[in-house]
Formats: sequence, C-alpha cells, structure tokens
Amino acid sequence: MIGRLNHVAIAVKDIAAASETYRNVLGAKVSAPTAQPDHGVTVVFIELPNTKIELLEPLGEASPIAKFLEKNPDGGMHHVCYEVEDILAARDRLKETGARVIGDGNPKIGAHGKPVLFLHPKDFNGTLVEIEQV
Repeated sequence: MIGRLNHVAIAVKDIAAASETYRNVLGAKVSAPTAQPDHGVTVVFIELPNTKIELLEPLGEASPIAKFLEKNPDGGMHHVCYEVEDILAARDRLKETGARVIGDGNPKIGAHGKPVLFLHPKDFNGTLVEIEQV
C-alpha cells in the first residue's frame, strides 16, 4: 500500500538556524520557509537525491510542534511520511486493520498541497506516520 518515503520531519526551535546548518555545513538545497497555519507549523524542505527532510518550527503556542519541543527541548525526529496512491482507500484499509487515524479521519492539505493524514505512533512502533497522496 505505501509507496516511497516522501520525507522525514524534524522538529526545531529555530528554523532559520537549522536551515543554515543544512545549507552551510551539509551543502544542501534548502527551500524558503512556508507557514502552514492549518497545521500550526512553519516548514522548510531540504532536498536530497532520494527524499526530503522537512524542518518544522512551531507556529504559535498551540502548535503540536511546540508541545513536542516541550518534551524534547533539543528537537528531534517528529514523523516519517510515506506516499500512497489513494489516501481514502489507504485510510479505510488502515482502519480495517485497527490502525488509528489522528483527527477526524478526513485528509487535510499538507505542505506539498496534497491530501495528508497522520497515524497514531502507538500503532507504528512509537513513530508518528504521515501518509500523503501522490
């Protein structure tokens, strides 16, 4: 059901400083920051030959990333994102197997302008999973 790894997301306190590290230390191509108010984050994508790294900075105090950073003050891996062909079919199949979809079960538009859903980390070995329709 899942396709390729779309990205690995890392929560950061300071997206500008983290972007500079990837750009200047690792020589990576880094996108401009983009606010995603529906998700409570500002995002930057680091392009790699085989996938992307997504940096997430809280956008407001109610951001889920702000809560993550309270528990993990140095930041860290937040989630992995896998591609799926049909997000509604994937959601239905996942629910049939007992996997929990976070939220109301309806996809939201993600940072790439495509429908996304998040799956409960307790169902995936402690890792928050995002699925994105390609």
